[in-house]
Amino acid sequence: MISAATTAFDVRLVNAFRRPFDNAVATARTCYSAAGIIDERQVGGDDLEPAERLTARSRRDALADSIFQAGHHTPFQHVSFQFALSGVSRHFIWSFLHAHPFYNSEQVSQRYVKVAKDALYVPALPAAAREVFLAAAEAQMEAYHFLRQEGQAAVAREYFERFRNRRGTKRAERDIEKRSQEAARYVLPVATTAYLYHTVSGITLLRYKRLLEQFDTLAEQRAVVGAMVEEVQKHDPDFAKLVADPLPLEATPEFAFLGALEQGRAPAAELVAEFDASLEGRVSKLIDWKGKNEEILALSVREVLGAGRAQLSDDAAIALALDPGQNHLLGETLNLSTHSKLTRALFHPSYTFRKRLSHTADSQDQRHRMTPASRPVLTANLPPAPDFVRPALYAEDETLRARFDESMARTWEAIARLERLGASAEARSYLLPNAVAIRFTESSDLLALRHKHALRLCYNAQEEIWRASRDESDQIIAINPRIGRYLLPPCSLRALAGSRPICPEGDRYCGVPVWRKPRAEWRRTI
Repeated sequence: MISAATTAFDVRLVNAFRRPFDNAVATARTCYSAAGIIDERQVGGDDLEPAERLTARSRRDALADSIFQAGHHTPFQHVSFQFALSGVSRHFIWSFLHAHPFYNSEQVSQRYVKVAKDALYVPALPAAAREVFLAAAEAQMEAYHFLRQEGQAAVAREYFERFRNRRGTKRAERDIEKRSQEAARYVLPVATTAYLYHTVSGITLLRYKRLLEQFDTLAEQRAVVGAMVEEVQKHDPDFAKLVADPLPLEATPEFAFLGALEQGRAPAAELVAEFDASLEGRVSKLIDWKGKNEEILALSVREVLGAGRAQLSDDAAIALALDPGQNHLLGETLNLSTHSKLTRALFHPSYTFRKRLSHTADSQDQRHRMTPASRPVLTANLPPAPDFVRPALYAEDETLRARFDESMARTWEAIARLERLGASAEARSYLLPNAVAIRFTESSDLLALRHKHALRLCYNAQEEIWRASRDESDQIIAINPRIGRYLLPPCSLRALAGSRPICPEGDRYCGVPVWRKPRAEWRRTI
C-alpha cells in the first residue's frame, strides 16, 4: 500500500544574488546617476559611519518603495533566485509554476525516469476519503507498472523497424522500456510528485506571493510559495520589505463566477461537446489567423532591408526569412531568431488554435512559453465521467487498450466516491490521471511557432504533442503555403541549411531519415 505520509515537500534556495535588494536599488539609482554605475556597497552605505549608513539605508528603502508602488518593476527583474524543489505535485507545476512565461525549470522526466511508488502528493482529506484516495493511487500505480512492462512488445514492433541491427542489445532493451514507460505514465495521477530546479526573478517571486490564492492547487501553493519566500527572506531580510500579502481568493475574477464551486458544479456539457466537434477529428484545430499573414511578412522583410517590391518580391522575401537554404540561422540548434533583425519579421504573422491534449502532453506544450494559451480552471472542469486521451500505442493492442480503459474507469469511480465522502473539488482533482483531457485555446506569432515546430515535429518529441504540431503545420500549409512549407522538424531544416550532422540528436537519433520523407509519409506511434 502507498504510504499515507507522502505529502512532504522540500524547498531550498540554492543560488541567489549576494544582495538582491541592494542590487535592485542600485540598478534603479544608476538610471539617475551622473557619476556612472552605482553599486551595492554605495546603496547599502557600507563605507559610511553608522549614523550616515542608517540614513543611506533609509533613503534606499524609500526609493525601493516608491518605484515599486509606481509599477517601475524592471529593477527587481535583475535579481534572480534558483530553488531546488522536491515532492511537489505535477498538478501544482502545471497549474501554477509553469502557467506563465517568466521562469526557467529543469524537472525530472516521467518519459525517461521510472516513477517511484511513493512519489505522491496527498491533499488534505477526511479519513475515509483519504483511504479511498490512497487505494485509487495504488491501483493507478499498479496499472502503470503493468502497462510499462506489457507495452514493451508493442513498442518493439515499431522500434525494430527503425533499428533492425539493435536486436538483442542492451541499448534496445533500454530504449524500448523508456518508450513503453512514456505511454504508461498516462494512467498516473496528477498528484504524482516531481523534483526540479526552478529559477525566477525577484519580481516573479513577488507575483507568486501576491497571487497564490487562486484555483487550482490552493493549499499546495500556500505551502510551497510560503517556503520559497521564507528561504529568500533568510538570505536577504531586506527583500521582505517588498513582499505583499496575497490577494484573497474571493477577490479574483475566477471566484466571482465560480464561488459555488464546492457545491458539485460540473463543467458545461454543451461547452465540451461543442469544443470536441469543432476539432473535426484533429488534436489541434486552426480557428483564426491574420488575413494578410504572407503579405505582411513580405512587407516587413523589405522594410528591414530597405528594399522595394521590384528588388524583392513577396515570394522571395518570404523565402529569405524562412528558407534555411538562404537563412542559415534557421539551421542552428541555438535559437537565434529573436536576435536577428530579419527573422524578427516573423513576429507579425499569427495563428490561433483550439487544442485537446492530455494533461501530460499539455505540460510539455506549456513549456513553450512564447506560444501562450488560456488553460482551464481544472477544478471547474472536473469531468463527471471518464474523459481522457488514449496513447496511440494502445490503439491497436486489445490487451493494452482494455487495461488502460479499465484504469480510467476505476479512477473516475474513485473520484465520484471522494465527492460522496465530502472531498473538495481541489482534493479530487489531484486524482485525475495524466490522461485527462485539457481543452484550451492557444495563440502564437510565427516566430515562436516556427521554433516550437522545429522541436516538436522531431520524432523524438512526445507522440501526442508531435501529432498536435503536425496538425498545425498541415493547416498552415493549406492557408499560407509559402509560410507553412518551412514548418519542419530540425533534421529537415538542417538538411536545407547544409548543416552537419543533419540530425542534431547524436546517439538519440530516432532511426528515421525524416528529412528524406515527404510530409504525407510522416507516421509514428512511438
